[in-house]
Amino acid sequence: MSIHKPQKNITLTRLHQMKASDEKIACLTAYDASFAAILDQVGMDIILVGDSLGMVVQGQDSTVSVTMEDMIYHSQCVSAAVKNAFVIADMPFMSYTNVEQALANATDLIQLGGAQMVKLEASTRQVSIVEELSECGIPICAHLGLRPQYIHKLGGYAMQGKDDASAKELFESAQSLQAAGADMLLLECVPNALAKKITQESSIPVIGIGAGPDCDGQILVLHDVIGITHGVTPKFAKNFLAEADDIQSAISNYVNDVKSVTFPN
Repeated sequence: MSIHKPQKNITLTRLHQMKASDEKIACLTAYDASFAAILDQVGMDIILVGDSLGMVVQGQDSTVSVTMEDMIYHSQCVSAAVKNAFVIADMPFMSYTNVEQALANATDLIQLGGAQMVKLEASTRQVSIVEELSECGIPICAHLGLRPQYIHKLGGYAMQGKDDASAKELFESAQSLQAAGADMLLLECVPNALAKKITQESSIPVIGIGAGPDCDGQILVLHDVIGITHGVTPKFAKNFLAEADDIQSAISNYVNDVKSVTFPN
């Protein structure tokens, strides 16, 4: 297998070019400088400072306890170590309930945390928020499908968009959020066919997690990739360290497998 050569200074423009040229986008989460540096060195395109830190770092059973202070701190740690990758930071639970709050918190993640884009768990309800943030020059990734911040309402972690009505709603939400100014979509735990349709009908990059091989890119939680997950590992994840000599090789193999569409299979 060929070794992926790291790109210098991945920008949003570059990510859009990658979609246009059918070059797969490799993404992982990171929460500290040491791991962020490894991801950056092996050629990760996107590093997400995810609110998944609530589970894998803080030991909670969901992401809802994560605060803005947590996200700013971990974003600072990651952005300080990254030279090439594009850094995205999650907007935590209840940090974007209205336009004013969303604008203030997104500004802090970019100005104080060093992020280049913010991600929010979205539906058509967030269209006005996406519009305002976009108008103010804040890049946005809209997270659709399984939204972990809604776990208490959903009642568990399960595939979304399985029936015709919910699939139609998800597709229309993706289109509405793109029209509102979203620069990227993330699809979590949706059927492969639906993810493929959304990807094909979107002019912006679509990143998948548990959404099949046809998205423009893939993302996993770092701890799943290196086999140190606290609790249950998602079925769509893979422990790349099990077939590698060290952590850096495991993460490099993940990048190569995403680029060659070997993962997910």
